Amino acid sequence: MTTPTNHVFINCPFDDDYAELFDAMVFTIYKYNFYPRCAKEVDDAGENRLDKIVRIIRECRLGVHDISRTEPDADGLPRFNMPFELGLFLGAGRLGDRNQRRKRSLVFDREPYRYQQFLSDLAGQDIRPHNGQARDVVVALRNWLASYTPHLPSGSVIWEEYVEFRDLLPELCQAAELVHSELTFTDYTRLVYGWLENRETLDDV
Repeated sequence: MTTPTNHVFINCPFDDDYAELFDAMVFTIYKYNFYPRCAKEVDDAGENRLDKIVRIIRECRLGVHDISRTEPDADGLPRFNMPFELGLFLGAGRLGDRNQRRKRSLVFDREPYRYQQFLSDLAGQDIRPHNGQARDVVVALRNWLASYTPHLPSGSVIWEEYVEFRDLLPELCQAAELVHSELTFTDYTRLVYGWLENRETLDDV
């Protein structure tokens, strides 16, 4: 099976504290005509979570990974899901067939070189700090995606567009009979895609 060249696997926290960064990431990927994929895209109780992640990784050429949230939780236990999924993605790229070896990754952390304290095997990788700021995620993601498609607007331009969309999101939810706080991944991606399509149509008039 040929891996789609524009599918992007997103490996990051899915909690409320990370929501702003995740939403900005999804918006940016769609804006540049790529297709975001993640474990939240299908709610199928019959599919093992690991099997689902492996399937999505297999179907994506590009991967965005955020390993900034590995600190211990209230029980003193670290969160290893993101480093684990990063390892799966890198392993597929190094041990898979020729199609899988075309995989490319962008890795985020909160601060430069912090990852060396808990994941030293990544030494030599180009890790991008985002400082917990959604704007930094958008700019770094744009610069990375520019390696795979030409003529992309600057990250700061897309950030302003995302802010416009974010401010209109409650109205878009109301028009679609959706509750903002209850949006699923599929709901959100449809709103992003629809708004971008409508905005580009108006720009062409």
